[in-house]
Amino acid sequence: MKEKINTLDNKTLKEIDLDKSIFSIEIKDEIIYRMVRYQLSKRRSGNHKTKGISEISGTTKKPFKQKGTGSARQGSKRSPQMRGGAVIFGPQVRSHAHKLPKKIKKLALKMVLSKKLKDGKFKIIDELKMAKPKTSLFKNKLSNLKINSALFVENKDIDKNFLLAAKNVPKIDILPLVGLNVYDILRRDYLVFSSSAVTGIHERLNK
Repeated sequence: MKEKINTLDNKTLKEIDLDKSIFSIEIKDEIIYRMVRYQLSKRRSGNHKTKGISEISGTTKKPFKQKGTGSARQGSKRSPQMRGGAVIFGPQVRSHAHKLPKKIKKLALKMVLSKKLKDGKFKIIDELKMAKPKTSLFKNKLSNLKINSALFVENKDIDKNFLLAAKNVPKIDILPLVGLNVYDILRRDYLVFSSSAVTGIHERLNK
């Protein structure tokens, strides 16, 4: 399957062949959902915590005598039923990460790439390079491309001028190919690859 390669000024240069096994597969929302859930679970800090009875400061003395008060018997001021007492089965510090098979991770990435292409939200730019690190110049390029929300992907070394020019523009992300992931692709409206990144993704997903 063919796809156009444009410049940052949105002028067509040539065409490139895209691998159908990567950019034209059946899209299954449940696979994409599993991958997003896996990524977000790994990002959770898991540092929420409540105190158990052994961690509550206070005396171990009985609050009042066992009998004769007319109130229910109590053994400690640190008990859960007492104000300021322990929490039973409360959250503890832990990791929320879980495992996901490698083939599911790979399949989910292929699916979101296919989805972006199918929706007309995938663009290929010959080179992600700029002569000057000017934000105003970068915004002009975005205007030419008719883009206001995008993830730009470069194969390896990201051009310094391009990175600086795009740094402060809202809804614009830049990643090297090695960091490409499902969640970041879905966060932005458009997915923009450099021509070398297309070659790189073919190599990465055809192993």
